[in-house]
Amino acid sequence: MSGEKQRCAWVTDDPVYIAYHDQEWGRPVHDDQHLFEMLSLEGAQAGLSWITILRRREHYREAFDGFAPQIVSKYGEDKVSELLQNEGIIRNQLKIRSVISNAQVFLQVQEEFGSFDRYAWQFVDGEPIVNHWETHEQVPAWTEESARMSKDMKKRGFKFVGPTILYAFMQATGMVNDHTKGCFLYPGRSD
Repeated sequence: MSGEKQRCAWVTDDPVYIAYHDQEWGRPVHDDQHLFEMLSLEGAQAGLSWITILRRREHYREAFDGFAPQIVSKYGEDKVSELLQNEGIIRNQLKIRSVISNAQVFLQVQEEFGSFDRYAWQFVDGEPIVNHWETHEQVPAWTEESARMSKDMKKRGFKFVGPTILYAFMQATGMVNDHTKGCFLYPGRSD
């Protein structure tokens, strides 16, 4: 169809995917709570498709108190048991516990750097990396920057933060812009 917007090849005709691509993916995020949400969702996605997580996003927000790290960091065993019974989220004990422990480390990073935003964005020198890929197949699964970030985050005690997960996090939060040249959101495109 001539009136259709051209999007990145990974986007299906699912309205949830379209909205995520058009309104979020590749746009710089500097809000700590939103960064924690995306870090948590990317970890939940490990081994699954991203659309599976996106479709459950509202359930995750409700289950994890809007991803407020101050609240999540204090979850105890009763809350873990409750989350393991919640059919609206992925009921994987390791992933659930990682959100809690990551919230604790997240708060330590905020304390050390003044914000998680300042910590995370240092891995791209404070500016989005804008790539110029022709096709989706050219987009890497991870990069030197995501590997450096992964190494540092693992050293601090974060879980589910491998280089591939963190590259997806960097794309999701606009630290990296990987919209391909044919996409209507490709930087510099005028249509």
